[in-house]
Amino acid sequence: MRQTFDERRYGALFHSDGRTLFRLWAPDARQAAVILDDRELPMTALGDGDFECFANISAGTTYRYRVDGLTVPDPASRAQQEDVDGPSIVVDPYAYRWFHDEWTGKPWHEAIICELHVGLMGGFEGVRAALPALRDAGYTAIELMPVAEFPGNRNWGYDGVLPYAPDASYGPPDALKALVDDAHGLGLMVLLDVVYNHFGPYGNYLSSYASGFFRQDTPTPWGAAIDFRRRQVRRFFIDNALMWLEEYRFDGLRLDAVHAIRPVSFLDRLADAIGQRIDPRRHVHLVLENERNSARLLRHEYTAQWNDDGHNALHVLLTGEHEGYYADYAPAPAVSLQRVLAEGFAFQGQRDRRGMKRGEPSGHLPPSAFVMFLQNHDQIGNRPLGDRLASMITAPRWRVGMALVALSPMIPLFFMGDDWGCDTPFLYFTSHPGELADLVREGRRREFAHFAGFSDSAQRARIPDPNARETFDASIPRGADSALAVATREWFRGLLDVRKQHLIPHLSGCHALGCARLGERALRAQWRLADGRLWTVALNVDDLPVPCEAPPGSTLLCQVAADPQDTFTGMLAPDSFAVWIGGDA
Repeated sequence: MRQTFDERRYGALFHSDGRTLFRLWAPDARQAAVILDDRELPMTALGDGDFECFANISAGTTYRYRVDGLTVPDPASRAQQEDVDGPSIVVDPYAYRWFHDEWTGKPWHEAIICELHVGLMGGFEGVRAALPALRDAGYTAIELMPVAEFPGNRNWGYDGVLPYAPDASYGPPDALKALVDDAHGLGLMVLLDVVYNHFGPYGNYLSSYASGFFRQDTPTPWGAAIDFRRRQVRRFFIDNALMWLEEYRFDGLRLDAVHAIRPVSFLDRLADAIGQRIDPRRHVHLVLENERNSARLLRHEYTAQWNDDGHNALHVLLTGEHEGYYADYAPAPAVSLQRVLAEGFAFQGQRDRRGMKRGEPSGHLPPSAFVMFLQNHDQIGNRPLGDRLASMITAPRWRVGMALVALSPMIPLFFMGDDWGCDTPFLYFTSHPGELADLVREGRRREFAHFAGFSDSAQRARIPDPNARETFDASIPRGADSALAVATREWFRGLLDVRKQHLIPHLSGCHALGCARLGERALRAQWRLADGRLWTVALNVDDLPVPCEAPPGSTLLCQVAADPQDTFTGMLAPDSFAVWIGGDA
């Protein structure tokens, strides 16, 4: 169903009768106009900062706004001709012909997610070409890192400044829709990472004519906070979320760093708007990144949260690292992971290393309210040299971590290449212009000055320049066709087959029974599945074996051991993992 002019608030709203309505919020401006190649169209001031203009403009026409003499792109541009400074393009959001109209998505408990970076895979067409391999690896969903228009053609996506426009370097809007369409045809969900907590440092002109978009009393790591107290600002981002879910048919959104969004009531408004608007027959999932561990948000409005506590505790347990945010987990990583497996969050109101109380009780939530991962873009790329875990620890220990993520009842997420043991670094990269590039490079290196391995300037000089083309190129995953990669992929697919056959059918309604310490770095956790049977996992990443009894009457489904010839006989060997179904607690 095509939109009417009143359904969308801002941007160039193309109508099927050939007219386009341009709407802009510019509360600081005296006058505004639409600039076309051959003429200038004055916009009418509607009051409360809104300007609009009707014109007989066809899809594909380029335009800009002139606001009190300043020429700018449309902040709600649906596409850019070149880059963030280039002209915006009028887009017909309903021109694409969908081939899989019958798709309504998948229930959340069926999700097995691969997070990926579109640019490293060759743009939208590159991801589209890789979809069959991702499906064959065992994934049921992919999650795209942010695709909104950012400066240059190399970026993680968190420097986006035009949140409605897919980045031109990745491909046009219809290429993104074709990617989603093909994924649905293969039975894959597609989730999108969206950034509503800040704009990037270059190419955002809103402060020049809409200073009220921001608030100066709430600083964030990225500058002044976005002012979600304002109706127009809320409308801008709510409409953006609806655009991705309706026009592009994404199956869900991952909201970046929502702890930086104030007031929190915006998150309630956003979820309510999506719930009211989206066809109830569709499975649409809203996932949070939230350092505050706000369990309240996961009761009804939001589907799940990335479980950073789970990752951090597991990472320290596997590696022994203790700097930065790992310091919160270093004193007792097994205890933290024990709480994660039994109750969801490790921090449920306890004080962290900075003395701040963090988190809320989460033991009442189902395991599917938490997304578990061994690594993701942050946990790799925010390391000085972008090292993947597979290059930092032994292969048997890495496999234990992978098995826990794959076979715990939490929702598993893997980073691109994890399924074949990729050890190519994933570095922090940008393509900022001029002086900003220098500031980012030096700021990046200063960020790690307090880490022991980078305390002197000579060591920090080893940290790759984010703006160098070589940094991006070095992050492209390599080695997927090696014999070891092929064998690892087969092993990984075996883990996911166990999950699909034995866990997923009984995951809805599953709840944790507890987690016990078997040793200094060994745990056994149990859950009650929806059919009443037990699901038991045990792992040992210590240097010595630990006693571990199988639940009486249970069936051993999967074992991971340093020596493939090892069989489970009541002892859990070093760097090993096992999972059982059934039996008595």
